[in-house]
Amino acid sequence: MTKQDIIEAAFLAWGRTLYKTTSLSQIAQALGVTKPALYRHFRNKDAILDAMYGYYCDHYVNYMKASYEKAGESRDNNQRILLMARTIAEYTARYKYIFIFSLIEVYGDNIRAMDILKQFAIRGIDVKKYWSFLEAGDGYPSRAQLIVSTITFLVAWFHKSRFEKHEDLTEEEVQQFVSFAEGIISHGLGFNKKLVEAMDFEELEKSGSHQIPPEGENESLLKSVAGAVAQAGPWNATMDMVARRSGISKSGLYAHFKSKADMLGQMFLTEFDRIMNYAELGKSQSAVTEEQLYLAIVGIANYLRSRPEILITLDWIRTRRLDLEISMPPRIFRIFADIQLDPTREHEEGGLELTGEPFAQWVLFLIVNTLMRRPEGSSFSDVSNISFRILYKFIVLGIEG
Repeated sequence: MTKQDIIEAAFLAWGRTLYKTTSLSQIAQALGVTKPALYRHFRNKDAILDAMYGYYCDHYVNYMKASYEKAGESRDNNQRILLMARTIAEYTARYKYIFIFSLIEVYGDNIRAMDILKQFAIRGIDVKKYWSFLEAGDGYPSRAQLIVSTITFLVAWFHKSRFEKHEDLTEEEVQQFVSFAEGIISHGLGFNKKLVEAMDFEELEKSGSHQIPPEGENESLLKSVAGAVAQAGPWNATMDMVARRSGISKSGLYAHFKSKADMLGQMFLTEFDRIMNYAELGKSQSAVTEEQLYLAIVGIANYLRSRPEILITLDWIRTRRLDLEISMPPRIFRIFADIQLDPTREHEEGGLELTGEPFAQWVLFLIVNTLMRRPEGSSFSDVSNISFRILYKFIVLGIEG
């Protein structure tokens, strides 16, 4: 047994449970050895995680370097974008457990997230250099941000759709997915570019600007729940924290909620319902498909900008797995179901189609991501509608927008 055997077993054993638990016993069982045998190579669990981080950096750079260098030689920006995006999509599709590790233990860890670009540069890839031509400036979402966020979403969705399958990915499945992801990044939903460019975004934003209705007693209480979750996260938020925020005693909370899980469930479902109300209210202002989608996006964005504690709470869903036995209501996925795609363009590749539920999830993912990536020191309300015009054009036209 070598150090590399242990590292590779750790990716597999801990990745299967999305790092909810990371015990040495899981690795030992996967390798068919005793736990003390692992200590001959690593002093503790943290030492294994550090070694996995180094392995990930080496593995990623070795896979990506040739494509990045080739992209750097191209004078066609769209070709550069697609080459880099295609290689990232292929890498994360092929290596599911390394992908999971990167999401949770690298980009979900503040110290490693701040260090990762330095580690890539040491190994020969200056990521900032390769993606610098995509920066938007002025605090607006860059094409790099939208592309990488979309790949992250699509890969996670792809792996989740195969969750029940235990066989290894075939080469055909990998290439079908990569072609599908490339199509989304290239053309988005394939809307008519002339119609999109002719839209009066400023006028639509005025028609989609609605007052937040006053809160009822229970909604005010759920706002206190959301504030506790935003502060501590869904696992660490307690009934005591909610009691202090709401001014209701802990015993009094049980008159409203049967348990902590019930409290969190009511909060999430109520907020999903309110978000959808705003999306539907926005859509109702126009009968034009292109305008309906933008009005829905702006409606959701307006609501989240006015409720930062809800936005931060939703960010937990965007970036972390929640084992709270909470399902999103079907209505949240139907909100965009009647947005008609361009019938002249094929949107399906190997059984993958970005409509209905995955489409709604992608849009919500990008809205929350755009708000959470606001310029440092600014508030959520400072995020300009121009950011959502950029986001909308990417969703419907891809990099062509």
